[in-house]
Amino acid sequence: MTSLENILAEIKQKTAGFNPASYQGFLAVQVTLKDIDKVFYVEIKDGALTVEPYSYNDRQANMIISSDNFVKLINNKLNSVQAFLTGKLKIEGSIEKVKEMAAVFGAATD
Repeated sequence: MTSLENILAEIKQKTAGFNPASYQGFLAVQVTLKDIDKVFYVEIKDGALTVEPYSYNDRQANMIISSDNFVKLINNKLNSVQAFLTGKLKIEGSIEKVKEMAAVFGAATD
């Protein structure tokens, strides 16, 4: 089990080289870490990337995943399609927005 603080630190490291101004559009994905009962959101809006430990009411998608599997996902040790097909990842809302978020982290989506 990975703590929310460790996950947020990992996200900051993974997105350090990402230029949010290069993202065209709006992205708002909430991640629900089911094993530790925590949530956070990733938002790209107006050229800024925001990651905060809060729920996002107007989200485009909600990823439901365990903390360990989320870390594996963003470190390319778990394929998002495989995780979805095997039930390790559930998505409420836009699958496309989850794929876009995975691309921001450089995670495998094919």
